[in-house]
Amino acid sequence: MIDIKKTDSGICFKIYVQPKASKNSIVGLHDDALKIRLTAPPVDGAANKLCIKYLSKITGISKSAFEITSGHTSRKKQILVQCQSNNLSPDEVLRKIKKLITTKTS
Repeated sequence: MIDIKKTDSGICFKIYVQPKASKNSIVGLHDDALKIRLTAPPVDGAANKLCIKYLSKITGISKSAFEITSGHTSRKKQILVQCQSNNLSPDEVLRKIKKLITTKTS
């Protein structure tokens, strides 16, 4: 099961990125992380940029709310969704993240 945590600044969760895929998609879980396939290569931060853009698109949350807090050069990354500075409800963000998980793992 994915580890999702509430922090003072927002919601944190882990993702596992598979770069250079044929299409962008959420494919389920990888250990304790949400597995995401991205078309971008892992060069010059392209996959990280697309990761934020894709997460924003599928959740409906602004790109500015997302931050990669660790794992910039790794496939496993820690994502922070900043709630307070973006006028987001932590409960709403949790619901959207959990919806991604249940949609792709059931």
